[in-house]
Amino acid sequence: MRRQQRSSQPSAGSGARGGVRRSAFGIGPQPVPAADQPGPAPTLVLDALGKKCPIPIIMLADRIGEVPVGQIIEVLADDPAAKTDLPAWCALKSQEFVRTAPLPAGWSFLVRRSY
Repeated sequence: MRRQQRSSQPSAGSGARGGVRRSAFGIGPQPVPAADQPGPAPTLVLDALGKKCPIPIIMLADRIGEVPVGQIIEVLADDPAAKTDLPAWCALKSQEFVRTAPLPAGWSFLVRRSY
């Protein structure tokens, strides 16, 4: 069995600066937007504005299968619980939480489907 060599070079940047994030699921490098740049274009937008916890998570869980692996889902929510619930759900379900961006009323959450 061949042993893979690890590169001693630093990774290609952090999410705050932009760069590339490697997927743990082998789908290759994925671009990560810098904090001051617009995020990747979502394939699906879920409007959970005005809905309380856990509805934004339920909406995401119900519809994530509609987008291809590697594509982005945007969840719009104004419930403060979504700021912690969405990243936690992504970690629990092995999906990639890309970023949160403020909206005039609420937040935009970007999630990349990992499998």
